[in-house]
Amino acid sequence: MFALIAVLIFFMFRNGKKRQAAMQELQNGLRPGAEVMLQSGIFGTIEAIDEAENRVTLRSGTSTFDVHRNAVSQIVTPVDAPVEEAPMVGLAPDDDPEFGERIAKTEGETPAADAASEVDEVQNDIDSDDRGTEDQGGTPKA
Repeated sequence: MFALIAVLIFFMFRNGKKRQAAMQELQNGLRPGAEVMLQSGIFGTIEAIDEAENRVTLRSGTSTFDVHRNAVSQIVTPVDAPVEEAPMVGLAPDDDPEFGERIAKTEGETPAADAASEVDEVQNDIDSDDRGTEDQGGTPKA
């Protein structure tokens, strides 16, 4: 008789953990754009999630609802995880530039030529800024 009670208690804990795991999976899948069904049977699309207040803004047809997160009973159409950016074309993982080295923008352009043109542009900007400014004595620079 004690063994039967122990087995029943074991199954109660096991089912509780399964329910918690399913609820956690549901909460992790709530993202803007996902189509969900509320416990009341209303279908809608998630527009925003407020983590601090545990509210979900749901659009159903022309209406918008603010409901508690726990009111969502199931995700009908999940939103895919954000796609990672594609790596730069032409660079293999082992072709990373060294610290301070620049990557050529076009195939014929070298990093040294790019750096030299950048230095010339910066120097021209500095020269044009100095022409119209006055030093602290109030006399214009020549």
